[in-house]
Amino acid sequence: QVQLVESGGDTVQAGGSLRLSCTASGDTSCISDFNWYRQAPGKERELIAAITTAGTNHYDGSVRGRFTNARGEDKNTVYLQMNNLKPEDTAVYYCNADTDSDYGGSCTDYEYWGQGTQVTVSS
Repeated sequence: QVQLVESGGDTVQAGGSLRLSCTASGDTSCISDFNWYRQAPGKERELIAAITTAGTNHYDGSVRGRFTNARGEDKNTVYLQMNNLKPEDTAVYYCNADTDSDYGGSCTDYEYWGQGTQVTVSS
């Protein structure tokens, strides 16, 4: 099993910046990708950023050029640097990790979620 803990959510003014962190513990050797999702009030949860084991990033068009996703040196922490924040970025942000049975041992194909962290951007 994998446990994910997010931090860094806050209230900022439009144009400001925040950095979210997500730290994984448990069977971290089974993790393939880390993903960031967000869910705004009344809307579905959406994938906004993903980073693979190799460090390849993918971004949704709504955040590309403003958000940067990176893994820490220990590979078990990911950071989402969010710049030039807009009111429409207001949401609960969730960290998600995929585990892969191809990694062997006790690894299974599963996805884990953090508890979420609130980001509020005021205009």
